[in-house]
Amino acid sequence: MAAGTTIEVHGHLAETGQPARVQLRGGRVAAVEVTESAPERWVAPGFVDAQVNGFGGFDVNAPDPSADEICAMVEALWCQGVTSLCPTVVTQSEQQMCRSLRAVAEAAGRSSLMAHSLPMAHVEGPYLSPEDGPRGAHAREHIRPASTAEYERWQGAAGGRVGVVTLAPEAPGALEYIRALAAEGTVIAIGHTAASPALVREAADAGARLSTHLGNGCHALLPRLDNPIWAQLAEDRLWGSFIFDGHHLPPEVMKVMLRAKGLARALLVSDSVALAGAPPGSYESPVGGRVELGADGRLSLAGSGFLAGSASPLRAGARNAMVHAGVGLRAAMKLVAANPARLLGLGGPSGRGSVRVGKAADIVVFRLDQETKELTVEMTVVAGSVVYEAR
Repeated sequence: MAAGTTIEVHGHLAETGQPARVQLRGGRVAAVEVTESAPERWVAPGFVDAQVNGFGGFDVNAPDPSADEICAMVEALWCQGVTSLCPTVVTQSEQQMCRSLRAVAEAAGRSSLMAHSLPMAHVEGPYLSPEDGPRGAHAREHIRPASTAEYERWQGAAGGRVGVVTLAPEAPGALEYIRALAAEGTVIAIGHTAASPALVREAADAGARLSTHLGNGCHALLPRLDNPIWAQLAEDRLWGSFIFDGHHLPPEVMKVMLRAKGLARALLVSDSVALAGAPPGSYESPVGGRVELGADGRLSLAGSGFLAGSASPLRAGARNAMVHAGVGLRAAMKLVAANPARLLGLGGPSGRGSVRVGKAADIVVFRLDQETKELTVEMTVVAGSVVYEAR
């Protein structure tokens, strides 16, 4: 359905709970009319996922990624209610990382809808801690000092679409790198780090704005009080992204971290990989090598307890926020839509992240099981075009 077509959706607004009729036209929300009643379904802003390594068998970090595969991944995520995402390129050789970034740029150039759904790329690494634990599944042989010259080459490959970079503040040259990129408006995130609290503060002073999957990408055993997790939770200049797939953070940790960081500075990411949706088993992955996907959905490096990304979509994170972190639907939608849109610069009066008149017509319609809090997506609209409708 073309973006110029008028689309009308009737349901309860996830942001307010009100029954309403929502009219979409010209790629915008044209009208929101509160009604006396509505079908038992929810109308929410499209989900914004700031960290997607892959999904549905499609891998951003495959040895030879193609624009076709990136587009297919985006289409698979539309079915999950994700309307905007940051394909995430992880630690590899520079040549391989640029290959992935070129594929993302080419995919974005395929259509206006793809360009809309691929607003920027996230580069996670290669300027990370080389230590086991903080390094996670990132390849040790490709960990290297921070380089603004390499960043410029990434941007050349990506057509200027690198918008988020995750690094460890203790990497050689990291603080100077943070200052340089922050001045350009790139979102700099702290992650995969063993940094001291003092160094976390220095990174924030330099312009870091985000903690990538806070609580993960660190040593399994830490000093009780003097550690990078507490320091990042306490640093109000840092937003916190969290993986609520049920494996990266225990339920009580989900609740405590959200309370500590506050809903105003928190967002959920999927950190999903290509194996998301695959049956349990042992697999060979471009990231981490041999990995094991358990029947419970836990994905880990073979022979170790270290996680190797997530096998769950972002809507599972929203569900777990409601079940385990004690938040309501309105707050859960903020964590997966409004907040990431705001952090990434996609919000604003005519931007994404809310179902309000004048905002971008990025909408997900879903049913919510009141007992399990499972979200079942019925329709996804991107920039005023219906891109998925359940049959």
